[in-house]
Amino acid sequence: MIQLHPDCLIFHTSSGDSFPCSAETVTIEIIGDSANKLDPDVLRQAASAVTYYFRHDLGREHVTLDEFTQALSRTLRQLGYDVLTPETTSKSAASPASSADLAMLAFCSPSGFELDFFPRLRTELRSRLAGSSEILLFQGLRRCVKQLTGRQRWCPCCEQKSDQIVRFLRDCLAFEEHEKNCGLVIL
Repeated sequence: MIQLHPDCLIFHTSSGDSFPCSAETVTIEIIGDSANKLDPDVLRQAASAVTYYFRHDLGREHVTLDEFTQALSRTLRQLGYDVLTPETTSKSAASPASSADLAMLAFCSPSGFELDFFPRLRTELRSRLAGSSEILLFQGLRRCVKQLTGRQRWCPCCEQKSDQIVRFLRDCLAFEEHEKNCGLVIL
């Protein structure tokens, strides 16, 4: 078994997917635009503290995104920062995250090609933005890319398609988002 890097955890999503990732990267994705307003060293230290808490105090390498978000929110509040996270938005009746499966969108496209996929993806993003969630979670990027490219193994073509999908989602979110500030997480 491959040993996990000391600053990484294995995150579990609500759809059952798992992925190893640096806690600092997940922290920046969770906090979103608020990360620009905070000192990068404070964010790095908070992420390290939460990672240490799970790995050493609780003896866990596997955590859910919700558990990590709640622990991060508490840590930042104790440091004197009021950051908008799913925990704080749930108190104001907003659901923490709205999840969509990219692989299912690619699979359900009538022809299975990107001409059908990208309009469906934009429609899905719009419907998620219409909800009360503060975080938009799009899962299954790797499976989606393989479906669209028709590849069994990851290759440079897959990498380009992956970048194109991420760029498309970011551009759509920037264009569509007017009233509220949402975080975008793509796994």
